[in-house]
Amino acid sequence: METIKIDKIVRSNRKTVALIVTQDAALVVRAPVYTPMKYIERLVSKKSSWIKQKIAEVLKRPRPLAKEFVGGEGFLYLGKLHKLHIVDDASLIIELRDRLYISKNSLPQARKVIVQWYKEEALKIIRERCAWYAKITGYTPASVKITNAQKRWGSCGPKGTLNFSWRLIMAPMEVIDYLVVHELVHIEQPDHSKLFWTKVQSILPDYKKREKWLKQNGGLLTV
Repeated sequence: METIKIDKIVRSNRKTVALIVTQDAALVVRAPVYTPMKYIERLVSKKSSWIKQKIAEVLKRPRPLAKEFVGGEGFLYLGKLHKLHIVDDASLIIELRDRLYISKNSLPQARKVIVQWYKEEALKIIRERCAWYAKITGYTPASVKITNAQKRWGSCGPKGTLNFSWRLIMAPMEVIDYLVVHELVHIEQPDHSKLFWTKVQSILPDYKKREKWLKQNGGLLTV
């Protein structure tokens, strides 16, 4: 029988074992601190068909092309593609209008400039969405931060600090809202129990559709 490689084991105070196939097709096991390795290996073996299916699905997803930062190249913002337009105006660093305008002087550091712009937009918009859904859910975060996370879209700290990857700003607003609600509910429900998903669904009845979009297209949200 083929042995499935476990790429990473994360031990914490959680109560159950979770198997996660990441966007780069790696298998991550999240387990309680004292879970025996033999138990983890048996579980992985038992779930081997499911794991292989998930890895195959990840490998079939579209892969992003390396950005060249040239005029006419497309950049995602809130789910829409905006073409890059290079201008001579030295006073303009970067600005989104009908297109994404960037100064020719900024081209040597184009990626850095664009990523910084994405981060600023992400912080502004995600904070607004958190404030909006905090009124609906009754869950208020201690703070909202934007991170460079590549493998996690969002997380909720033990003190109610919410963290979101800047890459989310490239996704449609409804997908951002799903991540915001997901993390807000974690303030009250730290695990992914039935109660957690029931609460998410009560706020966003179509959350599975939004979650599916992120799983299928998340790999394209990069610069």
